[in-house]
Amino acid sequence: MKHNITLIPGDGIGPEITSATVRIIEAAGVDVEWSTHILGAQAQEKYGTTLPDDAISSIRQNKVALKGPIMTPVGKGFTSVNVGLRKALDLYANVRPVKALPNVPCRYPELDLVIVRENTEGLYSGIEHVVVPGVVESLKVITEKASRRIVKYAFEFARDNGRRKVTAVHKANIMKLSDGLFLDLFYEVSKDFPDIEADDKIIDNCCMQLVMRPEQFDVLVMENLYGDILSDLCAGLIGGLGLAPGANIGEQGAVFEAVHGSAPDIAGQGIANPTAILMSGLMMLRHIGENDAAERAEKAMLAVFAEGKYLTRDLGGTTNTADFASAIIEKLRANETAAA
Repeated sequence: MKHNITLIPGDGIGPEITSATVRIIEAAGVDVEWSTHILGAQAQEKYGTTLPDDAISSIRQNKVALKGPIMTPVGKGFTSVNVGLRKALDLYANVRPVKALPNVPCRYPELDLVIVRENTEGLYSGIEHVVVPGVVESLKVITEKASRRIVKYAFEFARDNGRRKVTAVHKANIMKLSDGLFLDLFYEVSKDFPDIEADDKIIDNCCMQLVMRPEQFDVLVMENLYGDILSDLCAGLIGGLGLAPGANIGEQGAVFEAVHGSAPDIAGQGIANPTAILMSGLMMLRHIGENDAAERAEKAMLAVFAEGKYLTRDLGGTTNTADFASAIIEKLRANETAAA
């Protein structure tokens, strides 16, 4: 079956790591027609907008996209393209699996949990204004609709993936109305999933517990800002953002992306680690029903990590981006030959 997939190479190291991922996906035997588009600063220069209509239309039509990192200026310039893309397509569920990889030194080598983050509102609604000079007000928006659907998504994800527990992360002890609404809806929805354990943690305690005893968690669901912070914290527990995949999912489509930055300081040198976007690509393959290809590619990737011979510089090795991909492809083909 041929799949039409939108490809957004991104900025900085984006084109290098997406190219490596495309090679591995195609080597796994997945038939893909890629539709390539640009966003961000490149699009601003070419089209006068950071979110061109043709890119958005392509994702709507194909229902799926693979996206490299997009640079966002800090404190000036255009607003986040990632946030804009999520809002334009109503990609309400941000899904961030956190699983330790073999041969990568980390504090918790058995860690395996999933962060489910509400993607469209909260403080990231971007509603802020100057009250008087020197005083800025930002509004945190929490709605029943968005809270209910992200909680339902988290429980359905847990059930579909054999997970045992969903934990709501909140600050309802202080924000009694906004986070209180989220927490009330969490327990209301949980009644429809009696086979899944439901509990909750206050955000600050949750951070401490994740560092001390992360094995107690399975699926965690939360509003936007908390999810942004906790997903990076958890990535640090397994070795960093270069090893953390991510997906943004909604009714209009799904965008699978590397969650790290564009790393302009090493762009063009061919030394970036493509693991994060590769693992995002494997999530994408499962999303479109290519489970066998995803399993075979993941098995090959894990074998390369376990062997430890072809690791990129950030993991203590000397292998470049292209050769890392080639090692996975070689292992993939060797596994297929052995199985024949």
